[in-house]
Amino acid sequence: MLLARIGAGGMGVVYLGRSPGGRLVAVKVVREEITGHPEALARFRREAATVRAVRSAYTANLIDAGLDAAPYWIATEYVAGPTLARAVRERGPFPVVTCRRLVAAMAEGLASVHAYGVTHRDLKPQNVLLGSQGPQLIDFGIARGVEQTALTQDGQAPGTPGFTAPEVLTRNEVGAAADVFALGATVAYAATGRAPFGGGDAAAVSYRAVHEEIDTAGVEPGLAALIRACVEKDPARRPGPAELIRWCAVDTALVDDPAYQPLVAMAEVVPDTPQRPPNAAVLAIHDLPTQGPPPSPPPPPSRPNPWLVAAGVGAVVGIAVATAVWLLPGNGGEGGDKPDGPPVYIQDIGTSRHAWNGLRESCNLPGEEQPPLQFQYAVTTGENDPTGEIPPGKAEIGYRLKYEEPNLPPYYVSVEVKPPHLLDTDEFGYVSKAADLYEGDETQWKNLVYPDDFTDRAGGKVRPAPPLADDPGEWTVVYHHATSDKNHRSVVCHGFTADTVSE
Repeated sequence: MLLARIGAGGMGVVYLGRSPGGRLVAVKVVREEITGHPEALARFRREAATVRAVRSAYTANLIDAGLDAAPYWIATEYVAGPTLARAVRERGPFPVVTCRRLVAAMAEGLASVHAYGVTHRDLKPQNVLLGSQGPQLIDFGIARGVEQTALTQDGQAPGTPGFTAPEVLTRNEVGAAADVFALGATVAYAATGRAPFGGGDAAAVSYRAVHEEIDTAGVEPGLAALIRACVEKDPARRPGPAELIRWCAVDTALVDDPAYQPLVAMAEVVPDTPQRPPNAAVLAIHDLPTQGPPPSPPPPPSRPNPWLVAAGVGAVVGIAVATAVWLLPGNGGEGGDKPDGPPVYIQDIGTSRHAWNGLRESCNLPGEEQPPLQFQYAVTTGENDPTGEIPPGKAEIGYRLKYEEPNLPPYYVSVEVKPPHLLDTDEFGYVSKAADLYEGDETQWKNLVYPDDFTDRAGGKVRPAPPLADDPGEWTVVYHHATSDKNHRSVVCHGFTADTVSE
């Protein structure tokens, strides 16, 4: 039975599991399409072996694993808390004192891992969970002992561009100092909210990591000096974890930091009861054992007391970000008229009552209908875009499904944008052309630009949407599920703040 899927990557899918006794675990399962790939399976088995060997307060301990036959899986302790990447995206950069405490805690975690003769090799904001007991290092898929080679099967250096040390990129030299480099880059991201060596093509980012300075613009000088020491080009000049802890000289634990505590509360809510979305295939992976020494093969399907495996949600990139996980509604909505053809531009039917309050980061009304499973949405304004790709005075409004949902009937989405002067009225806002959520690759973002892709179509006339600068304040964004131009219901309401800008 399904509750929530909590993540996915190139190698596998991560589920939230719950034992009959109520213990929560994270269950990573190798994707079926790569089970016959020797390097992928070797990496997965290496991750299980590493997690089993490293028994640390800063890592999620292994509970059990099935490594002898497909489906291959490992189960670790579940850490309730957001990734560092998600926390920064949604709440912004950390205060200076919080960053210092983060450095000390992560350095202690690395020291603990290195004591087992293991280097992580892929430390980055996405692989740091902010738990109630402190940061946890996750994803040891490419971690290895210090005596092992660093190359992958295709000859490429391990790690993630922007967080991989120069000596790894240029000389295939992996060691504890490379993890310190990644720690410095990770903290730079936490302090600025920006990619430490910029964005763009992976080769360009890696080139900057080797030859250019890290981005510490606007960072408090003392913290900036600490970050720059961690990312010295020469690994011999970088401080070790123990030196970093002394450098930070913290007198309060990170978990007691007033800026850290609210971040832990961002953990996803665990469903109380299993739910199965209609029209969706059952993701019955296998029965997992509740006890027994690892490793062990998956038990037969007739074994009692299976884990409850779930399907959930990850974080979405954007300045105004939210994620919805609900059951898939019927295509016709609830109580709507019979569809009279695919929608093009939805029309005002007297239901535009949503209003965004940026101070409370909420809308005055919930959606009229549950959105599709794994529906994600994001709004980024030009003034807050870290990539610089969105022009000032404009906003990018996007949506997608986090995971593919094959062979489903069309689900048309139209976006309505309401300027601040309409928030106290029922007047309809400016709308985008409807698009089928499932058309093409639904896991890719479908992005709209305001005001370019929005118009007012009241009274049979088409009027362009006004610039953001004409109406500064709190703007409302409503995502509608439409079965026709005159039959639509809101599924998600969010918003963003627009300041007066020159265009």
